[in-house]
Amino acid sequence: MIQQDVIEKIAGKVQESTLDGTITGKLRSIWPDIHFTFCSEDDVHQAKPVYENNEFFLYLVDNSNHCISFTSSFDAATGVVIAECEEE
Repeated sequence: MIQQDVIEKIAGKVQESTLDGTITGKLRSIWPDIHFTFCSEDDVHQAKPVYENNEFFLYLVDNSNHCISFTSSFDAATGVVIAECEEE
């Protein structure tokens, strides 16, 4: 379970940091129980972000069924995907 206020805090930390692959390690040091993944926004399909701005989107993931899948449920969420928005 990931609470919505934690997503807001994660978004704040991402905004304060350099948006690259090192962000996941920084976030894991603050929230060790949450799995973090970094990717490009165009790598994510058929999922709705729980947070978005011009630089990145945050998605929730659930791995409770031994297979990671996107979720919109904060109660089921076990991880967060940080998806960098590409400039067009």
